[in-house]
Amino acid sequence: MRFGTVDIDADGLEGAILAHTLRLGNGAGAIKKGAVLTANTIERLRKAGYRQVMVAQLEPGDVREDAAAASLAEHLIGPSVTASQASTGRCNLYSNYLGLLMVDRDRVDAGNRISESITVATLPAYSLVPPSSMIATIKIIPFAVSEDDLEAWAAVLSDGPAIRVAPFKRFDAGLILTELPGVGQSLLERASRAQRARLSALGSQVRREVRCEHSIDAVARAIANLQEEGCNPILLLGASAIVDRGDVIPSGLQKVGGAVVHLGMPVDPGNLLMVGTLDETTVFGLPGCARSLNPSGFDHVLRRFLVGEPVDSTLISGLGVGGLLKEVPDRPMPRNLSSTRDAKKNIVAVVLAAGASRRMGQANKLTVPVDGTPMVARVVDALRQSGIKKTFVVTGHAPEAIRDALGDRDVELVHNPDYEEGMGSSVRTGVAAVGDEVDGVLIALGDMPWVSTDVIGRLIDAFSRGGDLSIYIPMFGRKRGNPVLWSSRHFPELRQLSGDVGGKALFHAHAAAICYVDVESASVNIDVDTPEALHQLGIDSHDE
Repeated sequence: MRFGTVDIDADGLEGAILAHTLRLGNGAGAIKKGAVLTANTIERLRKAGYRQVMVAQLEPGDVREDAAAASLAEHLIGPSVTASQASTGRCNLYSNYLGLLMVDRDRVDAGNRISESITVATLPAYSLVPPSSMIATIKIIPFAVSEDDLEAWAAVLSDGPAIRVAPFKRFDAGLILTELPGVGQSLLERASRAQRARLSALGSQVRREVRCEHSIDAVARAIANLQEEGCNPILLLGASAIVDRGDVIPSGLQKVGGAVVHLGMPVDPGNLLMVGTLDETTVFGLPGCARSLNPSGFDHVLRRFLVGEPVDSTLISGLGVGGLLKEVPDRPMPRNLSSTRDAKKNIVAVVLAAGASRRMGQANKLTVPVDGTPMVARVVDALRQSGIKKTFVVTGHAPEAIRDALGDRDVELVHNPDYEEGMGSSVRTGVAAVGDEVDGVLIALGDMPWVSTDVIGRLIDAFSRGGDLSIYIPMFGRKRGNPVLWSSRHFPELRQLSGDVGGKALFHAHAAAICYVDVESASVNIDVDTPEALHQLGIDSHDE
């Protein structure tokens, strides 16, 4: 391919590719970059005063950029990946289903070294990829590349696809939770929920759960029982961490005839992982951080297991580079000497206070005093005391009453003229007011006056700007509650909500992104909808 500046009257200009968009002036429009010049377009450029143009002129053996990108995609991917239609030399690649991205780095690197004109970029190998998500892109830099370079790429890829998605296989797991005196049932419930959610998000399930004392004999019996029932893998989460091959859980596995394959891993959090076998069954001794859904080393190993990769010492010992993961709030020794509540997290709050409170009769429930403070004002106070820097209050019905109830509190009032449509419209209005320069938004209900600063703080502590989790929901017992903390990646969807469901409408579509945060307060499940509810809670709706 020849590239450069050519006189407008030069022979052979017709058929060349315009290198840059040229405007014609006087409302005559423009001829865009990449256009193939014709006699007509050349004449239009001449009339517009152009005497020279920068073009690419193809030579024998050249392949146009879109054709080159599409051809490379055919060689690069397998049936688990879909390629978009090539345009402007770019072809994007998408996963066909939930799985792990498998990339042959050696071959992709070898291909990228063939020519600077042909590039392939991918997500990191072993990334968790949802269906229809973009996993790689092919970009042809110039307007054409040589057929020889494409054939060299094809030779590199002759052994099969270098980019594919490995689907998760379905497993029926067994779960063993050990107990010691003084271990609260809420801790066990939390651990159980986390493992069930972790497996469910990847297409598997906990078939049976066993709770037993933290002793070698009890652990051995539990492992044997779950193996007999066909559970594989078996997950063991001890009341205390595994610190040695002679500890309770490894010893219990060995007593029943199993073997410890590897103890410890170069990934933090997740160092204290045990991998063992019992005949054809894989046994995982989980690190304590697995009690939550925050990403840990166990997630990396579990995902590899679920796509059928052998989980052995070679795999585990090779995870150290990149193994320093993000901090988790429950870690016993935080890396940062300051509080785990990262002051750099830019989280704002939206309080929904637009409803008409029809079931309350004449009273506007949000202005009813609770312990001497209007209900909606108590919610705002809790947010401020939790460190939330900015709070938006969405009004609708009786906005003046809400404004008066809030007094001189530092909030930004946002009116929702469509509040009668339902909660979805208020979420939409509030998130639109927040803008895009924040990390997340905590959406709180104005009729939940007992939500504490501790609950809000736990949600903020759990929040991470990166990783797979992006929706943080408080859990008390087995019931999820409010408020809910949303990462900014969900703002476009929240701004499209309608109806009376609110953000809950998105939970199913993003189940794998939800982090359930256990709290010790039933306040996350208590809202006030009727005068009877006020009375039961010791509040007089007429005391205004």
